[in-house]
Order: sequence, then C-alpha cells, then structure tokens
Amino acid sequence: MTATPAVYTVYTKPDCPNCEKTKDYFDSKGITYTAVDITEVPAALEYITTELGYSQAPVVVNNSDDQDHWSGLRRDKLVQAAMSHKAA
Repeated sequence: MTATPAVYTVYTKPDCPNCEKTKDYFDSKGITYTAVDITEVPAALEYITTELGYSQAPVVVNNSDDQDHWSGLRRDKLVQAAMSHKAA
C-alpha cells in the first residue's frame, strides 16, 4: 500500500492557535498535509519569509500548485481546499 502524498504543507510554530485551527480543519476534512515547525527548521523559516514574503503563521502551501499559498487563518482558502479535495 502506497502512502498518499501530502496535498499541502503547513508551516507552523509552537503556541499558534491559528496553526492548530488550520490543521484541525484539514484533519476534519481528510486533507493530507505535512506540518513543518519553522522554529525547528531554519530553512523553512527562510523559505516562507524570503521566498514567499510572509511574516505570519501558519503559512499553507499547495504542493501541487506552487502559486497557491497563503498566510494566517483563511477560512475562505480552507473551504476552497476542502471543495477541491472533494472534487478530486
């Protein structure tokens, strides 16, 4: 049995309520993701700040579309992700 590749990467940090809400939403919808703690992975912090230009966690990146990413608790984007996941 092959593991399903993660659809999203969620860049998080400790004690981040919006990070937890984002992951909880993905869990509730069965959307696969990889969580990366930016306080433990310096390259991840550099990526989201330097390359993507974000300064707020969580940062969510769609692994199948590198143009689809956002920062913060974005209910509109979460619902869009769930709709895309259901259609797939």
